Amino acid sequence: MKLFVCGDVMTGRGIDQILPNPSDPRLHEPYVRSAQRYVALAENTTGPLPRRVDFDYVWGDALGVNDSERPDVRIVNLETAVTTSDDAWPDKEIHYRMHPANADCLRAARIDCCTLANNHVLDWGYRGLAETLATLRGAGIRTAGAGSDDADAAAPAVLDTDSGARVLVFAFATTSAGVPRKWAASRDRAGVDLLDAFDQSTVADVGRRVAAAKRNGNLAVAAIHWGANWGYAVASAQRKFAHALVDDAGIDMIVGHSSHHPVGIEVYREHLILYGCGDFLNDYEGIGGHETYRPELTAGYFASLELATGRLARLRLAPFRIRHFRLEHASAEEARWLARTLTREGHTFGTRVVSEGYNLLLRGVRS
Repeated sequence: MKLFVCGDVMTGRGIDQILPNPSDPRLHEPYVRSAQRYVALAENTTGPLPRRVDFDYVWGDALGVNDSERPDVRIVNLETAVTTSDDAWPDKEIHYRMHPANADCLRAARIDCCTLANNHVLDWGYRGLAETLATLRGAGIRTAGAGSDDADAAAPAVLDTDSGARVLVFAFATTSAGVPRKWAASRDRAGVDLLDAFDQSTVADVGRRVAAAKRNGNLAVAAIHWGANWGYAVASAQRKFAHALVDDAGIDMIVGHSSHHPVGIEVYREHLILYGCGDFLNDYEGIGGHETYRPELTAGYFASLELATGRLARLRLAPFRIRHFRLEHASAEEARWLARTLTREGHTFGTRVVSEGYNLLLRGVRS
């Protein structure tokens, strides 16, 4: 079974402004009052941007890579509301939204599942969340990690494949990634599936959910929005929790996000743990301050898992550069930089990433 996964996909704000049906550009940020400002910042950095682009524009070279890799499922963390709601969440400085009429940009990449347990899905209030869910589901895209109540938010996305096998996607949010505790779904309130702690009780709860849904021929994926935006360190609590999900909860693969750049990769007992995939798409072009992390460089992850065991058979990373609000092939130098960085950060986990032509491949794994 081959899965395509990546980090945060943010198609709101500046990106939404160049799509065919832009939202009202007004923002509630302390220093920026219009989403058009983010378009101007990008243009000041890399030159003029087109307007009213085709829905597939933002994916750029990633479309061809996905077509050649032919993954069985495609999973992204959608870090924006898809709504016309003007109910900006109070006391929150950043609010991302994409107009529902632009949702076809997700269909253009043939996304199967959007995980929504993150710190932006409720940026435009409960009305915005309801419209996000309705729009995505109406477009035939499965969702996980947010819902109309706690049961809906906790339910896995069930992804059928041509082979008859299924992928179950569970998605979780954490306060360490800036998710307000008030966003937790409850019996009588919409919201996200928020993890209160990384303790054994939480592991057992996840395990019960996995056991209730998982059958022979199923793979279970946990998508977790956790940790800071910047920095390579993986908290010991995160690592311990990830191991417990594999050991005790029946999770076959963990996909972490929130970090704006890729972080180290672990293979634990032959199961893949991506602690932070880095942003896959955003409108941050032209925003300075963290250049040493090279946040314009990102990767799509193609993980081949053994269906019977969930064990990792192969991991290929496709390196990209975000430029002009679209994904372009990374240069050879940029790909080598990503490989060196992931090898340096993977040393603790016993992993390294090597360049083989355009490919980045995970090597030297240990259980």
